[in-house]
Order: sequence, then C-alpha cells, then structure tokens
Amino acid sequence: MSLKDKRIGFGISASHCTYAEVFPQIENLVSLGADVVPVVTGNVQHTDTRFGKGFEWISKIEELTGNEAIDSIVKAEPLGPKIPLDCMVIAPLTGNSMSKFANAMTDNAVLMAAKATLRNQKPIVLGISTNDALGLNGVNLMRLMATKNIYFIPFGQDDPMKKPNSMVARMSLLSETIEAALESRQIQPVIIERFQD
Repeated sequence: MSLKDKRIGFGISASHCTYAEVFPQIENLVSLGADVVPVVTGNVQHTDTRFGKGFEWISKIEELTGNEAIDSIVKAEPLGPKIPLDCMVIAPLTGNSMSKFANAMTDNAVLMAAKATLRNQKPIVLGISTNDALGLNGVNLMRLMATKNIYFIPFGQDDPMKKPNSMVARMSLLSETIEAALESRQIQPVIIERFQD
C-alpha cells in the first residue's frame, strides 16, 4: 500500500535516546508522500538532555514535516471529529506513556491524538522504548497488543544482559508496519532480535 497522501499523526514521547533512530523514519514517511502531523508530549518539549534540547527537537520535527507540532490536549482533540488521521504513530513510546495509554489515561497531546484516532476506528502504530516491558509494564504491553486497531513496530530486547526487562522497537520497520496497519494487519514476527538485519 502506498503512503502517498496519507495523513499520519506522529506522536513522540520522552525516550530521548531513541530520537536518532526515529527522526530518519519521519523523514522517510515525508519522502514517501505522507502528510506527517507531529504531536509531542510536554516532556519532549521542555526537557534538555545529553541527546539534545527540547526546543531543538521540536524545531527539527517541524522542519522535517512542514507542520507545526501539536503540543496540547486542546490542539490534539480535533484530530478526532474535525481533521481525522489515517493512522497515528507513537514512536518512541515510553513505558510511562504505554502505561497511561493501556489504562485509558489522557493527560497529554500524544495520548489525546491516539484516543481521537481510536475513536475513528483508525490504526495506531506503536514503537516501544521502555526499560520495563518485561517487568511491571508487561501487563500494559499485553493489554495493548490485544486491543483492536493497535499495531506494533516489531521489537526486542536491546540489552538482555545489562537491562533484561528492556525492549525497543526496530524503528527501521516503521513504514512497513504502517502499510500493514492500514490494511488491518500486524507484520510478523512482532518479537524479534533487536539488532538483527
């Protein structure tokens, strides 16, 4: 399936160490002709880390997509009834945001955009990046995996010896995952060797 002219929301939560893998995928979606609508959490916007400053990431995503970042619940709410998306991506999806999403909490723009998209029965694509996917957050991961219209970028353990509960999506499979999700399919296998090519 072509992604040309598809309206894709792209939610980013605060797994700052994963941005270097995610931003080339945003650029790829734009090159495939998708209209990418960026949506960010407050932690993305206002947190400076060794990986970069919040305002720099916002500027970069706006430059890549040509669209202003949606940064509040009020701005995200119209993605439901008025200006719907064909698909909503959240990548990276932190354990904190995953827990909230799995338990129907909507306290930031990214989660509101996802809720609005589910309301329209359109696909949500998740790219996890969490240190406790195989820990306390495992129940939330499984709840989302069993939910209609939610699909996952294939993921695996990123450092089994030092961080045995940590799992991260292979972001290079993002566009393929979106294409399948738009056809109501989960690409397989969904649990993979993280760095195997």
